[in-house]
Amino acid sequence: MAEQEKEIVSEEMEEDTVDTAEDTKEKTDEKPEASGEEKKPEEEIEENGQEKDSPKAEKKIFKKKDKAKEKIEELEDRVKRQMAEFDNFRKRSEKEKSAMFETGAKSVIEKILPVVDNFERGLQSVGEEEKGSAFADGMQMIYKQLMTELENLGVTPIEAVGTEFDPDLHNAVMQVASEEYESGIVAQELQKGYKYRETVVRHSMVAVVE
Repeated sequence: MAEQEKEIVSEEMEEDTVDTAEDTKEKTDEKPEASGEEKKPEEEIEENGQEKDSPKAEKKIFKKKDKAKEKIEELEDRVKRQMAEFDNFRKRSEKEKSAMFETGAKSVIEKILPVVDNFERGLQSVGEEEKGSAFADGMQMIYKQLMTELENLGVTPIEAVGTEFDPDLHNAVMQVASEEYESGIVAQELQKGYKYRETVVRHSMVAVVE
């Protein structure tokens, strides 16, 4: 009888042990309750007030756009100023180049004019009996060719006799009496003057009526 009681107690203890192990396993398998749902990045951003569509974010985007626009405008203004400076430099260089060319041309023309004067004196000294000779005709042809080339270069004689005295064109060396011309009119041309384009290369040496 005692042995049967011992077996019954033993079986009950084993059952209690199994139940305890199963309860422990069930508790272990159970997941701990979350204190709250996981916060998504978007929700965290919302809590911080910094999500993409917030007014603060839009303000930052507009600020960046404004800075980029200002930078572009600054670069465009710098390019325009540099282009204007280059254009002014080009015009100034062309003007200086033209002035240098005209200065050089005037210098050459001034040296050629005495040769023209000598040609004219030589032709005037040809006598009536020699005017139809081959030598006189050759001299006349050379003189005409020389004057044609000077005219093509822009060299033209200054009008003097019969025109009103102009100090910008004429150099008065004497005054004369004249019944043909009024006072202040050029009566004689002692040396022919020339212009290169619109610039006087040599003033006409003249005599003006008193």
